[in-house]
Amino acid sequence: MPSPTEKLSPLLGAAFPPSGIAPEYLPDLLALQAVLDTEIAPRAAETDRIGRYPTQSIQALKRSGFLKSVVPVAFGGRAVPHRVSMEAQLRIAIADSAVAQLYKVHDEIVREILTYCPEGLKPRLSRAIVEDGAIIGLAVAEAGRKVDDPMTTTARPKAEGGFVVDGRKIYTTGAAEADYIATWAFNAAAPGVAANPLAGMQLNLIQPSTPGITIHRDWDALGQRGTDSGTITFDNVETDPLWNATIPGLFSPPHASLRYQVGFAAIMIGIGIAALREAAGFVPSSSRPWPSAGVDSAADDPHIRKTMGELAAGLSAAYALMLMAADLLDAFERGEVSRTELAIPVYAAKAAANKAALDAASEIFTLMGTRSAARKNGFDRHWRNVRILSLHDPVAWKYAEIGRHLLTGWEPEPGLYQ
Repeated sequence: MPSPTEKLSPLLGAAFPPSGIAPEYLPDLLALQAVLDTEIAPRAAETDRIGRYPTQSIQALKRSGFLKSVVPVAFGGRAVPHRVSMEAQLRIAIADSAVAQLYKVHDEIVREILTYCPEGLKPRLSRAIVEDGAIIGLAVAEAGRKVDDPMTTTARPKAEGGFVVDGRKIYTTGAAEADYIATWAFNAAAPGVAANPLAGMQLNLIQPSTPGITIHRDWDALGQRGTDSGTITFDNVETDPLWNATIPGLFSPPHASLRYQVGFAAIMIGIGIAALREAAGFVPSSSRPWPSAGVDSAADDPHIRKTMGELAAGLSAAYALMLMAADLLDAFERGEVSRTELAIPVYAAKAAANKAALDAASEIFTLMGTRSAARKNGFDRHWRNVRILSLHDPVAWKYAEIGRHLLTGWEPEPGLYQ
């Protein structure tokens, strides 16, 4: 247990409500925060500039021990609740939002795999994470005309076990230097596939060094550059049967898509906090006051103060909604709320985070003035990063789905984005 004097550092002065983290998980977050402050945050601007996987930062994240937080206690992990996981993702995002998204993938896919994988894989995967510090990346998306087009990456069963994987994946967040790539493919020979194509969905954990894998390192987006979420091709890649991660007939849990939406909310709020921290440091020291304000410091300009307060209030409200949604994820897993009672608040949290973070990352330049826009400052990365994240699962659909529920009683069915 931490001592009474050990507390998590404030997110943004006293503008945010307490995190509500149970004392038993405080040491995990304090250890993580120390690494964020000393090793990951100082590298964030350079990671963005280079636009490739943040190898050193991920090594630091491994040393923090937080990767094992998602592993069940029975297998040597911490089994942290979602509130702790989302607080961590938010705090990592304040330091470096690319690292936060890489951790997000690891957290989500490990939680998911452990709900449907063969029993023998559970201790094996857990040991890799707890003892070896393994981090998991993801290869699921394909460049079809529509997001939900049938999967073209194939997994052909081998007579001696395992599969042969062929195909091409895009948006492979976390996979470029992961210890294992969670790779989804289609097994046309799976039992029951003729009646239900979903029965053919096959997940394998594959090491990036496996012959036939080509990691193209072609990610060239304007934001989240350090995620290195480019293209990977699989050419006659033979998988290890011990790392088969699915049992035919078992699929992703019904709240999987909702979990990743809460994670996106946490990361976006973290980016917004990082942006306002930049402004809070820059305005008093470097911004020039507008003559009409009649003050000697821009920090005393009432319009600057008002805008700063509005942006902080939006982020604080989004933070409260995000924590509530995180708790609802656990409540759903305990059978205490319906999926609809989870989904609609998740949509609200995602929408609120999207708006508050975009506002903060954009309007810091209004607060700081023209000289803040110098390229050397790197303040633009916050807007670029949150802009990219906001494109995933467009927020307009979240508003429409909340409205549909209120107007018609609609209950969202499990799906990729709802």
